Amino acid sequence: MLYSPSANATGSRSGEGNHPYPSFTALQNVGVGAAVQHSLQMISQREADVRAWAHLATASDLPEADSLTGPLAGVPFAVKDVINVAGMPTRCGSPATETSAVPFNAACVELLVRAGAVPVGKAVTAEFAFRHPGPTRNPRNLAHTPGGSSSGSAAAVAAGMVPLALSTQTGGSIIRPAAYCGVPGFKPSYGFVSRDGLQLTSESLDTIGWHTSDMDWMLRAAEVLLPAGPRSNALSLQGAVVAVIDHAPELALEEEGRDTLELVVQRLEQAGARCMRVDAREHLQALVRAHTAIMKYEFARNLEPVVAVRKKRLSASLLQNVQEGWATDAGLYLEMCAYQHEMRTQWKVLSGGADFILTPPASGPAPAGHEFTGTPAFNKTWTVLGWPCLHLPVRINGAGLPTGVQLVGPWKQDFDLLSYGALLEHLLDN
Repeated sequence: MLYSPSANATGSRSGEGNHPYPSFTALQNVGVGAAVQHSLQMISQREADVRAWAHLATASDLPEADSLTGPLAGVPFAVKDVINVAGMPTRCGSPATETSAVPFNAACVELLVRAGAVPVGKAVTAEFAFRHPGPTRNPRNLAHTPGGSSSGSAAAVAAGMVPLALSTQTGGSIIRPAAYCGVPGFKPSYGFVSRDGLQLTSESLDTIGWHTSDMDWMLRAAEVLLPAGPRSNALSLQGAVVAVIDHAPELALEEEGRDTLELVVQRLEQAGARCMRVDAREHLQALVRAHTAIMKYEFARNLEPVVAVRKKRLSASLLQNVQEGWATDAGLYLEMCAYQHEMRTQWKVLSGGADFILTPPASGPAPAGHEFTGTPAFNKTWTVLGWPCLHLPVRINGAGLPTGVQLVGPWKQDFDLLSYGALLEHLLDN
């Protein structure tokens, strides 16, 4: 069945399914304070099952609703627990960190607060935003992973606890959880959102983005968090050129993932878009090699201070990757960084000059179990390029598990990509 923000999936287990957050307009009609109260109510109802939160603000921590002004006045949001929020601890999903509260907001949090939004808590992350999963369950089906590392952020939005959650991506940590949990997720262009106040794992890759309950919320957050331009006027799917890339070098696309991609291609063509198949295998393989070398080299050096002091509190998988990072040749690292910068502006090489790329966000629906958060095979090539990426949910199966598509745009053309995403969301809803 097609994805519907307002309906539970057929076959979903008791207590599960989607609980959509009210629209921005609906909340404004009932008053500034209603949004936070709705958020706290949904957290109270669903957190015991979903486990999306690492830390929640107390009622005394929250500002008076009447004092809030700005375009997001009274809007509650979650913050991935590798990003600082004043008065809350930043634990990075690890017992190796401190429990004391930090004094300052991260820059991205401060932008939202200045716009009137209210941080209600810290969302669960995988250990240091890497592979070792946290306790979060997929709100669509509790027996399945929500993805990682931004597991709590995507799950909190999918469960209707907040309409907006800040997240991060180094490989596929925004887009894949968005796909598994069935919510829009956005990774902006590299460098567009300040990373001040973020615990870095890879300075050449880490990007702050967000999950939202729909594209209206997505665009409202973008107006606060992204630079004002550039953007095009009066974009349309009719006449748009779409590059369809249906493969990843490391992982095959599953049947459900392929069916979803083909459905969207069909809808786009019916709307007057020109969809062209692009074989970018050679470049994608090189980009995977670049991502692996850059990620491992920088991850090892950024985590070594923690390893040196609190090694026994870290997982075996994290320590193994730190060891592999130290073994990565510095010459290879520099070569791959140079390739990364060279390819960042080569939009026509990979897309054939299309308006945007349409590609899978994951191989298929969320895997069963909680020890494995899925792989970033369909994400990390775009992350190493630094290009903006947007996930849109499309379908939901009998087990309550969503599948969607990923839209990729040229570097620094984030608002155009979001505009195409809003048009596609509207197309799929009709």
